[in-house]
Parts: sequence; C-alpha cells; structure tokens
Amino acid sequence: MNLTHSHPEYLPIAHRDWVREALLAAIVIELLCLVFAVDRATGSAPLQHLYYVPILFAGLWFRRWGSLMAAGAAIVLYHLANPHLLSFRYEESDVVQMALFVAVGLVTARLTQDAQRLRALASTDDLTGLHNLRSFEAHLATIVRAARIGGSPVSLLVLDVDRLKSMNDRYGHLSGAEAVRRVGRIIAETVPLDAVACRYGGDEFVVALPHCGDARAQEIAGLLRQRVHEEAPTLAGISFPAGTLSISVGVASRKMRGNVRSALSGDDEAGEALFLAADKALYAAKRSGRNYVSVA
Repeated sequence: MNLTHSHPEYLPIAHRDWVREALLAAIVIELLCLVFAVDRATGSAPLQHLYYVPILFAGLWFRRWGSLMAAGAAIVLYHLANPHLLSFRYEESDVVQMALFVAVGLVTARLTQDAQRLRALASTDDLTGLHNLRSFEAHLATIVRAARIGGSPVSLLVLDVDRLKSMNDRYGHLSGAEAVRRVGRIIAETVPLDAVACRYGGDEFVVALPHCGDARAQEIAGLLRQRVHEEAPTLAGISFPAGTLSISVGVASRKMRGNVRSALSGDDEAGEALFLAADKALYAAKRSGRNYVSVA
C-alpha cells in the first residue's frame, strides 16, 4: 500500500502529527495577529480580552508549553499595540490583564491534561497498562475499516498464560497477577508500534496487527512466545527460573477487501470473525501442549 496516498488514514503517523501540529500552530498565530490588529486599532479594554481565545486554543492543543508561549506572545503584542506600555509604567489594570493571560493559559493546560488523563484511564487496563476491551473494540473497528478501504491485511493474535491457575494455587494470586502484568509488559515491548494490544480477561490478551499478513503475524507471535518463555521473573518477591512462564498463541490473518462504501458497514462483524478464528487457533495451541503458536 502506498503510504503517501492523499487519504489521511494512509499518511504515516509521525507525518500526520507534524502536519496537524503545524496547522494548529498556524491557527493560534493567526488569531494572535488578528487580536493584535484589533487591539492596536481600538485600544479597547473589552476587546483586549480576545487575547484569551488563542491562549485557550494553545492550552487545549499544546498544553502547558503551548499556553505559556501563547500567553507570552499575547503580552508582547499587548505592549506593541499599546505603545505607552513600552515604558513599563503599568496601571493596575495592565498588570491584572497580563497576569490573566498567563493564568488562563495555565488553567486551560491543566484542565486539558486532567481530561486527557481521565480519557486514558477510561481506555486502559489497570493491571497491564494495555487497552481495555472497550478501547480495543473501537480501535479494531477503525483498523478493519482502513484495511477494507486500502485492501490491506489485518492479523489478530489471541493468547493466554499457560497454567496460571496452578501458579495461583501454589504461590498465591498475587504471583499470578504479577505474572499477567509481566506478560502484558512483554507484549507492549515486543509488538510493532502500530499494533493495538488488550487484556480482555483474567490472563487473556488480544493483539491487532494492521497491515500485517500471516507470515509476519506468525513471526511476531513466535517472538512473543520466545520472550515470555525466556523470562526469569520475580513474582511476589519469589524468583523463578527461565521457562516458568509460557503462553499459547492463536493467529488469524485476513486480507480485507472492499471500498469506501462497504467499509462503512460490517467492521464489527469482520473484526469479530477474525477474533473467533484466532481464538479457535488458540485452543488448538493448547491442545498441542501449550507454549505453542497455532495458525487458523
């Protein structure tokens, strides 16, 4: 697939972020210049409050550093638009105005950061830091939709921790929980950057791999299995040798076909069918003796 396609979904992520940030920065600068022109033409105190608008946008889009830069720019433009301030002989209202520029920016940035943190918590599994099921389902539908538009493959890995119940029974549930957390960390460190990983059950994980065919999916699954098996973890203060942990992995791949119109419907069904195929392959891996990768 051509990543330089004009459709935004096909632009590389880093490139899309750079373009977006440049456009947002240009909007903030243009708003600052517009307010400056109005301030210079009128010198009206009520209209000078319009500087808050680009400061608010900068805080929303760029958080703390953006809000401080916009507030600093507003203070400079406020001086240039009102030349009597260049002598630094401020009236009380001028000091309050400039302090409000900074305060509005900082408060907006803090509220934006808190909202972003809450959104992250709402979409994150608290044990592993991976996506939770609701977030994963939304991401998978988006991945499937993009794949159907571009005719690209999508793969799913469904995996779980082998013999976790035995570990819980012998060493306690804290050891089992830490084993699940350790596997989640290995998944996060191993899968590609564009993958979406989720813990959807006690020790059950699913990984969506966009633009990934069956050969590459098997390679990633094998690497995950190997890394988990080579881990020598310390769980609940107990050191375990390498080979204590293992996972079984089911792999399913499908090349999505369709067009823009067909991609608007059936994304959930396509994702569910892919999951069921990978889940069936997981059971086959279990029947093969565990610590195994099975392909649908």
